[in-house]
Amino acid sequence: MTLRKLALATPLAVGGTTFQPEQLTAIGSIVHPGTAIEMTPFKQLYVFVDESKLLEAEEELAKAGLRVLPTGSTTKNLQACNFCKGADEAGLPFALRLDEAITGLEVPIPIKIGYAGCALGTSEPLTKDISVVKMRDVYDLYVGGDVKGIKPKLAELFFSEIREEQVIPIILEMIDYYRTHAKGKEKFSKFIGRINLKEVINK
Repeated sequence: MTLRKLALATPLAVGGTTFQPEQLTAIGSIVHPGTAIEMTPFKQLYVFVDESKLLEAEEELAKAGLRVLPTGSTTKNLQACNFCKGADEAGLPFALRLDEAITGLEVPIPIKIGYAGCALGTSEPLTKDISVVKMRDVYDLYVGGDVKGIKPKLAELFFSEIREEQVIPIILEMIDYYRTHAKGKEKFSKFIGRINLKEVINK
């Protein structure tokens, strides 16, 4: 018997990352007996399912409102705030589009991308590889956060006051340049310390 690992997440919403009882029931119904469910730093649950029942499991999970995402070295789903200022003011519709655009792209090392709907930054945006902070009607973009280990590094401001329509293309260009030019399993934070991204990424 072959087991497949799935990463599960809930859609972005006002109130943050929450699982409904029916979603947990759905997860319990598809997990292979004897395997554990792991909570990851990416706000995902890792589960193992019988490969022969994979399609059935994915349908059941989708029906319960869960997202089934790739595991391994990919860009992770958007690590967002709780949208405490409300969906519109905090930019939930845009965050959903950003999440759709950036999730699951193959990269040398997993990348965390953060989003904060205001300068309070409750999603801790400066601890992520790439982060977007909404500043009223424009956005600030930060890069290079890495808080693992005993020498943590906060992300630094990369572009300020960029328009909404600029954000996704800039981030996708940045990710594409990283996966093309990184040295082996080079971390994103080390990569941007080695090269000058602003010379290749333009507004």
